[in-house]
Amino acid sequence: KDTPTSYHLAVVLDDHLQGVTLVSRGEDLFHATHLHRLLQALFGITPPRYYHHNLIADSRGERLAKRNRAITLRHLRDIGRTPADIWKMLGLQQRV
Repeated sequence: KDTPTSYHLAVVLDDHLQGVTLVSRGEDLFHATHLHRLLQALFGITPPRYYHHNLIADSRGERLAKRNRAITLRHLRDIGRTPADIWKMLGLQQRV
């Protein structure tokens, strides 16, 4: 992915300053995580846990992404969807 260096630096520092302890990303960002871990080590930052999931697509097969103006979690909440509904939409089983 052709991403400016400033993005990687900003992500690492922003996550650290916000106290992020778990990062959930699409598998398309798996390789960027290696660079983020390196930057965290260089800055002496304790890395968060990372989870990379399969890319999630809509009914047309389009990847759900901000850049595609995909439906958001906020919109789903606004129209009354529950967390259980969203888990089901994603084909996941909600943990109890």
